[in-house]
Amino acid sequence: MLKSKTFMKKTRSGGILKIVREHYLRDDITCGCQGCDECQQESTVLQLEPILQSSLCQSPHYILPDTNVLLHQIDILEDPIIQNLILLQTVLQEVRRRSAPVYKRIRDLTVNPEKHFYTFTNEHHRETYIEQEQGENANDRNDRAIRTATAWYSKHLKKSANLKNLEVLLITNDQRNKEKAVEEGIIAYTCEEYIKSLLANPELFDRLAYVSDEKNEVESGRIIFSEHIPLSRVQQGIKSGIYLQGTFRASRDNFLEATVWVHGESVENKELKTGNKSKGKPSGKVVGIIKRNWRQYCGMLSKSQIKESTRHLFTPADRQIPRIRIETRQASTLEGQRILVAVDGWPRNSRYPNGHFVRSLGTAGDKETETEVLLLEHDVPHQPFSQAVLSFLPKMPWSIIPEDMKNRVDLRHLFVCSVDPPGCTDIDDALHCRELDNGNLEVGVHIADVSYFIRPGNALDQESSNRGTTVYLCDKRIDMVPELLSSNLCSLRSEVERLAFSCIWEISQDANIINTKFTKSVINSKASLTYAEAQMRIDSPDMNDEITKSLRLLNKLAKILKKRRIDNGALTLSSPEVRFHMDSETHDPIDLQTKELKETNSMVEEFMLLANISVAQKIFDEFPEYALLRKHPAPPPGNYDILVKAAKSKNLEIKTDSAKALADSLDTAESAEFPYLNTLLRILATRCMMQAVYFCSGMDSDFHHYGLASPIYTHFTSPIRRYADIIVHRLLAVAVGADYTYPDLTDKHKLNDICKNINYRHKMAQYSQRSSVAFHTQLFFKHKGILNEEGFILFVRKNAIVVLIPKFGLEGTVFFEEKDKVKPRLIYNDEFPSLTVEDTTFNMFDKVKVKITLDASNIQHQKIRMALVEPEIPGVTSNENDQRKANGEPISKKSKPGK
Repeated sequence: MLKSKTFMKKTRSGGILKIVREHYLRDDITCGCQGCDECQQESTVLQLEPILQSSLCQSPHYILPDTNVLLHQIDILEDPIIQNLILLQTVLQEVRRRSAPVYKRIRDLTVNPEKHFYTFTNEHHRETYIEQEQGENANDRNDRAIRTATAWYSKHLKKSANLKNLEVLLITNDQRNKEKAVEEGIIAYTCEEYIKSLLANPELFDRLAYVSDEKNEVESGRIIFSEHIPLSRVQQGIKSGIYLQGTFRASRDNFLEATVWVHGESVENKELKTGNKSKGKPSGKVVGIIKRNWRQYCGMLSKSQIKESTRHLFTPADRQIPRIRIETRQASTLEGQRILVAVDGWPRNSRYPNGHFVRSLGTAGDKETETEVLLLEHDVPHQPFSQAVLSFLPKMPWSIIPEDMKNRVDLRHLFVCSVDPPGCTDIDDALHCRELDNGNLEVGVHIADVSYFIRPGNALDQESSNRGTTVYLCDKRIDMVPELLSSNLCSLRSEVERLAFSCIWEISQDANIINTKFTKSVINSKASLTYAEAQMRIDSPDMNDEITKSLRLLNKLAKILKKRRIDNGALTLSSPEVRFHMDSETHDPIDLQTKELKETNSMVEEFMLLANISVAQKIFDEFPEYALLRKHPAPPPGNYDILVKAAKSKNLEIKTDSAKALADSLDTAESAEFPYLNTLLRILATRCMMQAVYFCSGMDSDFHHYGLASPIYTHFTSPIRRYADIIVHRLLAVAVGADYTYPDLTDKHKLNDICKNINYRHKMAQYSQRSSVAFHTQLFFKHKGILNEEGFILFVRKNAIVVLIPKFGLEGTVFFEEKDKVKPRLIYNDEFPSLTVEDTTFNMFDKVKVKITLDASNIQHQKIRMALVEPEIPGVTSNENDQRKANGEPISKKSKPGK
C-alpha cells in the first residue's frame, strides 16, 4: 500500500521545487509476541508470560510508554525488573530528535535480549498509520498515533488463544493524552501510578524523575532566582549582537568563577551573575540557556533530621554542583554509600534543584567504588563492550591469510623489537635499524595496523570513536578497543606475526633523511623489551646480537635527532610523574616514587616524533582539506609572567620571545648551589603552556606545534589507544593506495566533530588519571601516617605557599590562615613573588620541610594536608611535641622547647 504527498518548496535561488514523498505501508509487520497465531514471525521478543505484577492490573501485561516517559524516566526503564516494553516508531523518532543521549540509551536496551524491548514500526503498518488531520498539530497527531497503536495491540492480542488474557498498558505523563485514552477504552496510567503499583519492587519509586506540570504549578515562597529570558528573545539578541552565545565552563577550582567560550575567544566571567568586572577583564551574566548539559552526579546522601521524612539532600562529589533534593525511602541503607543521582529540574523558588536516586555505587572509601566515581565524574565510557561491538571482532583462532598480503610488504625477516614500560600489554610500536650496503642506515617504525580490524561505520568503530582514548589509571586500564585487539591481535608482541603500518627511512650516519616510504606490512618482533632491558643491552659490552646492534644504532641516531630538535627550538619540559608499588594481595599502594627516565625512553620518543611528523606531511600533501593534525598553540605572553618573575628572583633571565628563546634560556638557567633549580623552572614552564589539540586541516590555518617547534604534526604511533591515530592510518592508507576511502573521511565537518570529541575525551582522561593518582596517594598516606619531608616552594599565594615534594612528585598547599586559629601577619609581594609570615619571608623555589597527613574528616572529600615544620615560625609552626600530643604519643624530652 502506498501513500504519497506532493508539495511545493521555495529554493534559495527563488525557484519553486515540486517535492513528492512516498510512504509505503505494509501488512506483514509482526507484533513480536510469543504465541501469536496471527503473525508469521520467525523470532519473537515479547514474552508469553510477562513477570511484572501490578496492583492496578491483575492480568499479565506489556507496557507501551509514550515519548515523555522515555525522555524523563529512562533510569526506571533501565532497571532490570522492567521488561516487555513495546517501543513505537513514532515515540523513538521523537526521542531521537529531542535527546541523542537518551535515544542511545534506549537503543542499547533494545539490543539487550534480557530486557525484551520490542520496536514496532507503527508508522509503516497498514492498520496503525494515521495521517495528520487539518488543524491538528504534530504533537497531537503523534499522541493519536500512540493511542491508535495501543488500541491495535489490545485488539490484536485477543485474536490468539494463548494471548487472550494479556493486556497492553499505555504509560503516559500527559494528562490530556491519558484522559483521551481512557475515553477510547485504552488502559492508561501515569508512570508514577504504575511504578507505585509494583508492590514487589518498592525501590523503583526512588528512581522516579520529578516532572513538574508547568500549567498547574502553584508558586510558593519568594522567587530566589531571576527568570531567564524566552528563547525567542535569546535568538533575536544573538542575531542583533546584544547577547553572545557560547559554551559555559565552570572553574574546576572555584564554582563562583567561569569561562564562556565565544567563537574561539574566552570571556572570563568572574563572580557569576553579579556582572562585576574583575581586574579589568570582561565579565558577563547568563541571561538564557540554549541547551542544558545535565548529567548524572556521584555523591553522598545527607539524611534529613526530620524523622520518617522521605525528602533528603544529596551532596555531589563535584564541588561545582549544588546540593540536590531527592525523595527516597532507603535513606538509612544509603548512608555512607556513594550514590548516583540525576537532576530533573530547578524551580526558581527553591535553593536546590530537584532530582532522583539512580543507583548505589558502593561504600564510600572503597577502592572499587571510588574508581567507579572518578570514571563517572569524568565521563569516561567504561561499560563492558556490548555484543553488537564484540560481533565485529575476528573469530579465533585468527591467522594471516594470503588475502591479507595484498598491498602489504613482508618484513618478517627484519630484527624488529619493541621497547615499553614494564607490564605493558598493548604494544603499539616496534623499531628496527640496519646498515645498508651504501653505508646509510635503514630505520623502521612499525605501528599496529588497528584500522585493518576496525572498519569504518560499524559498531566497533562507533564505540572506539566515542571512547576516543584508552584511560590509564594507577591500578587498571580502560581500553578504547576490546581486549582481544588491545592485548592480543593488535599488540606487537614478540615471536608472533602481526599486521603493521610501517614508516621506513633511509638515513645517513649523521641522521639526515634521504628518503621516506610508508607501507602496510607484516612483522615478527624478535623481542619485547622494557626500557631498562633495552638500556642494559646498549650498555653491555658482552652483547652484540642483531637486536642489540640495532638498539645501539637507534640510540646513536636518536641523540643526534634530539639535539637537532632542541637547536631548532623544541622545548624539553619537566613534569613529575609518580609510580605506585602495589601490594600483591591487597593491591593497595605500599611505596610511592617518581619515575626514572633512561636514554631508551628518549630513543623511542625521538623516532615516534619523527614518524608523526613524516606522516603529517604526507597526509596533508594528499588531503590538504581533510588531514587530521595536532597543533600546540603558543602561550599568550602573560602566561610567562610567573616564570619570568620566579627566575628573576634567583638573578636569572628567562626570554619568552619564541620557543627557541625559551629553550635556550632554560638551558642556561642553572645554579651550582641549587642543582634542582633548573628542574623547578622547567616544571613551572610546563604550567605556562597551552593545551595541544587535534584539528582538521580544512578548518584551521595555524598548524604549528609550539612545544616541538614543528610546522606540522599528527598522531600516528598509538592507534590501539587513540582514535585520532586510527583516522590518520586510514588517511595514510588511502594516500599510499593500500585502502579505499569513504564519504566521512573526506568530510571536513565530520572530521571536525571527531576532533572535538577526541579533544574532550583526552582532557577527561587526563583529569581522571590525576584523580586516580590523588586517590592512591591518599591510600598511601593513610597507611604511612604522618611524614615529615623536604620540598620546594613552587608557587607563592597571598595567604599560602604551594610546595612540591620531589621524592613523591606530590604537590600540596600550606595555608597560613586557618579557621579557629590566630591569624599571623602576612605581607605579599607580587613583583618578586614572595610572602612574609611574621618575620620569615618565603620566595619561590625556597627549600622547606613540611608535615604531610591525610585529613579524612570528610569521607567524600579526603585531602592530603601539609603544615610547615621548617623554617619554624613562632605561633604558626607546630613543634614535634605538638605533633606527638596530637597523635596521643608521649612527649619527647629531647624536643622540649628551649633545648
